[in-house]
Amino acid sequence: MNSKILKTLDYASILDKCTNHAETSLGKERVEQLLPSGDFEEVKRRLKATDEAVNVNRLKGSAPFGGIRDIKTAVHRARIGGVLSPSELYDTANTIYGGRRLKRFLNEVHEDYPIPSLVMLTEQIEDLKPTEDRIKQCIDENAQVVDSASPELARIRQELRTSETRARDRLEQMVRTPSIQKMLQDNLVTIRNDRYVIPVKQEYRGHFGGMIHDQSASGATLFIEPEAVVQLNNRVRELKLKEETEIEKILRMLTELVAESADFLLGNLDALAELDFTFAKAGLSHEMKATLPILNDRGFIKIKRGRHPLISADKVVPLDIELGNRYTTIIVTGPNTGGKTVSLKTIGLLSLMAMSGLFVPAEEGSQLCVFDAIYADIGDEQSIEQSLSTFSSHMTNIIRILRDMTPKSLVLLDELGAGTDPAEGSALAISLLEYIHKMGCRIVATTHYSELKAYAFDRQGIINASMEFDIQTLSPTYRLLVGVPGRSNAFAIAQRLGLAKSIIEHARGQVGEEDQRVESMIATLEENRLTAEAERQTAEQLRREVESLRAKLEAQQQRFEEQRDRMFEKAEREAQEAVAKARREADEIIADLRRMQREAHLVKDHQLSDAKRRLDQAVPELRQKKTAQPSKKKQDKLEAGDEVLVTNLRQKGHIVEVVSDTEAMVQLGIMKMKVQLADLELVKAASAAEKKPQQAAASLKRTRDENARMELDLRGLNLEESLIEVDRFLDESYLANFGQVYIIHGKGTGILRTGIQEFLRKHKHVKSYRIGNYNEGGTGVTVAELK
Repeated sequence: MNSKILKTLDYASILDKCTNHAETSLGKERVEQLLPSGDFEEVKRRLKATDEAVNVNRLKGSAPFGGIRDIKTAVHRARIGGVLSPSELYDTANTIYGGRRLKRFLNEVHEDYPIPSLVMLTEQIEDLKPTEDRIKQCIDENAQVVDSASPELARIRQELRTSETRARDRLEQMVRTPSIQKMLQDNLVTIRNDRYVIPVKQEYRGHFGGMIHDQSASGATLFIEPEAVVQLNNRVRELKLKEETEIEKILRMLTELVAESADFLLGNLDALAELDFTFAKAGLSHEMKATLPILNDRGFIKIKRGRHPLISADKVVPLDIELGNRYTTIIVTGPNTGGKTVSLKTIGLLSLMAMSGLFVPAEEGSQLCVFDAIYADIGDEQSIEQSLSTFSSHMTNIIRILRDMTPKSLVLLDELGAGTDPAEGSALAISLLEYIHKMGCRIVATTHYSELKAYAFDRQGIINASMEFDIQTLSPTYRLLVGVPGRSNAFAIAQRLGLAKSIIEHARGQVGEEDQRVESMIATLEENRLTAEAERQTAEQLRREVESLRAKLEAQQQRFEEQRDRMFEKAEREAQEAVAKARREADEIIADLRRMQREAHLVKDHQLSDAKRRLDQAVPELRQKKTAQPSKKKQDKLEAGDEVLVTNLRQKGHIVEVVSDTEAMVQLGIMKMKVQLADLELVKAASAAEKKPQQAAASLKRTRDENARMELDLRGLNLEESLIEVDRFLDESYLANFGQVYIIHGKGTGILRTGIQEFLRKHKHVKSYRIGNYNEGGTGVTVAELK
């Protein structure tokens, strides 16, 4: 791509923005080297990697690039035999660690969300942990060689610290001596030339002997190494030299480790640079609120509300444009400062960004083409030094474009034919457009010449466009209107500014009839467009209102459904409470009957089961809609022996005795109870024989119950409720002469199964029990064999 074109379209400014999102100098360098590509497959690969990085940032947050440094220079120097400094070695270890951490992070993301392009890059990162560990064993976070780097270094430093302590203690002892203190400028021990000294006044220089290492600026203080500590300081110096030699030995050993891994390290750096570069592109996408463009290689551009990325979001006017389908050439006309040049640059810059693998600031669904090259002649490049006029500079650029362009190129021409005689300039502009159009290039050109409006009007594949201008405010709106040629607003503007009407009318008479027809046609088109725009806005407003009403209706429906569900839940809770109450009462009755059985042995087990079954049948059903029942005619007089319905219990029975005018004793199965006459309905009047006094005890015949079942489903019940149901079920099954029955309790936690089997083990009707076979339900079913 021609560097001049990149400069014209401000491509470098986009790279500067992208550089700010790179975490390492490696990534920044890679961004600075980024150029658009004309290879369709390469651009697809770039955009895919950027898309994956955008998704990683969205799903998992920023990728970790901490600790990664550009160590290429250090690695190359290690390879040729140089010795690396502790800081360079520590940066190398941190870079190895940073690469391993980044690789682990991306592999974890890949398990949840596929990012094959980024993972492919991480596969190039070699795990050099042994080298990292050895370096960090010898060098700490302050880039200092630690004592444990080698046993010899540890011994030397221990001896060095001991010698330094002795020298310092000897001098401090001297400083604390009263007779010596008066000879000192300050009562302290300091260091000069790596040797311990004391500050002595000038007049006492000969008192201590030894060596003078330094003096103050005024000369009043001398820094003297007393003769008493010369040998101690010499020993300190000797040990420091040994320390330096041992440190150099350690650094050389570590440098050799780096040299052995040089190829792997350089490969790691390339992969890390590419990853940082990719995530920098993702960061730029987030900053610009950009989207992934749809690519094609057939010369088609469809930009939806595209924004120039270098214009602030509160000022930029979105651009909608389509090129390369029904028409391949767009001719934009309109006044200066209307936004024509910005529109040209937006089209060119967004195309360059897409070809570089960058997201573009436009709405989703925007389509861009991978051109083999983009050519632009934008701006005035006249040069006094080169004696080039505006026209000459434009022609020089256009000639270069004509020489290099191909049918797969995008050509952007600003102010085509400007800078010369209007008649010749318009003719030349038409000729140039015709030549480029026939070659098959995609062209967007701006011009002032009205002749080009007529040229574009009846040419296939060429369309007019203009920048909208508000006559009322005498200012441009910066909106590109494709299909509407620009009109001259000179007369309208002059009239609005107060120019005499006679002058304006005279001027109109100077305009040719053909030009007037063109202006009239444009005015009609503009009027129709404004009408259509107003109708579209009205339709859009109606659509929004309909959507708002629909949303409100859906919200009301949702609230209604929620309220209905709450009412159902409340009703179910109330019904469950009623059921639980009825069960408790039934259990109390059964318990009383069992107690009576134990005490008097008058009531049999099957009678108890039958009584409990009938009690359970009295439980109200859930969610049963109440319907108005026609009131039955009450019997004028109820007598003993009549079959009646107890309405509040929904149970049939027989009247044993009419106790009073308001109550009667009713036999319900094995139970007798007093019932209000108002709650009784006559089912069948007793015959004369039946009206004889009834015996208190009723005999039961042991027969098989036609409604008895061979299986009991307890899923959803707790253990206490389940044992009551199992007891009743076993009684019924025993009466029905069943050999074995199935109790379904589900698998769950096993608490229900264990409790039921413990109950079966003690039950008098159960001979044995077992877990169900595979085809019987497995561990979710217990099969009981009855006696």
